Amino acid sequence: MPADLAVIGLGHLGLPLAQAAVAADISTLGYRTGPEAGSLTAAELRRMLARGFRPTANPAELGRVRTAVICAPVPRGADGGPDLTQVEAAARTLAARLRPHTTVILESPVPPGTTEGFLRPLLEKTSGLRAGRDFHLAYSPSRVDPGNRDFHAANTPKVIGGLTPACTESAATFYGRLTDKVVRARGPREAETVQVLETNYRQVNIALVNEMAVLCHDLGVDLWDVIRCAESKPFGFQAFRPGPGVGGHSVAQDLSGTTGRALRMVELAQQVNGRMPQYVVQRAATLLNEHGKSARGARVLLLGVTYKPDVADLHGSPAQEIALRLMELGASVSYHDPYVPAWSVLDRPIPRADSLYEAAAGADLTVLLQQHRTYDLQGLSVKAQLLLDTRGATPTGAAHRL
Repeated sequence: MPADLAVIGLGHLGLPLAQAAVAADISTLGYRTGPEAGSLTAAELRRMLARGFRPTANPAELGRVRTAVICAPVPRGADGGPDLTQVEAAARTLAARLRPHTTVILESPVPPGTTEGFLRPLLEKTSGLRAGRDFHLAYSPSRVDPGNRDFHAANTPKVIGGLTPACTESAATFYGRLTDKVVRARGPREAETVQVLETNYRQVNIALVNEMAVLCHDLGVDLWDVIRCAESKPFGFQAFRPGPGVGGHSVAQDLSGTTGRALRMVELAQQVNGRMPQYVVQRAATLLNEHGKSARGARVLLLGVTYKPDVADLHGSPAQEIALRLMELGASVSYHDPYVPAWSVLDRPIPRADSLYEAAAGADLTVLLQQHRTYDLQGLSVKAQLLLDTRGATPTGAAHRL
């Protein structure tokens, strides 16, 4: 049975899009491009299936849809730049079945110029069709924010940049069924660059407060109080908070590989954020020493190992490097996370604490890496022998803050 939409790639980008489409009563196919898959509860999957969602492994079905959205993941390659291998595979699979009048949209995070210079030739060569004449082609940056209870597909504006004005309008018509507002960019390059700006904006601002965290610790200043006061300014300031590192799927782009011109600020931000796991380990070792204990042989409990609060996603989580560096110092590391039933670092299983309070009471040091809503931080601060809070989530004076 033909569907209105095919979501190609069922990872952290594709599954939320498929959920939003199904909720809008759009008949939707889901086609997986690789081993990566987003997380769905059994109840969520049942609801999607009941409303017309059809996972498929048959590429022939891609040729019977009106709109195809490529949501293939773009990991960091060996050279540090974006790896478009899965985007290419998705494009070739679609191109072999592409029909006239189909609207093709790319949502994967890619460098500017990818839609026109990389995706378009692949689709045209294999299909024999011409973009902008025989089928519509556009780019729309994904704005998925897992765990956000305030913003979702319906109230998050979508940016659209089409190869031609007709391409833009075709894509806008589709997204208009999902969201309250569609913003039209001048073209695919502008829409792609929106994604670059938004991703780098996050990286740079987190790097700024991470550097401030190190500085404020050295000065004996409470950074979280500084941020609380600063965000009272009604203009010219947006609050970001420091942490043990920056996780997630979005890869910061300095564009040096595609333009020859590096974004120096982004390079520096990546360096700053990349140093934070080591800084957390240094602070942990110092705290232990100050309390008469060595990192070697110390029992260290890590709380919250996902990259974001209240989600089960471990992608890029700084907890991985922190655990590894602590073990290299000779510490005995365990963890607690309500969303992660089992966890390994370099194929080495990390013991999971069943009872949070008992584990915190028995650990020489407890390190809060992620502030899941289920954590009673007041109670935790009482039970823990020694608590390092990397998120500024505990009450003032209840823990050592980053």
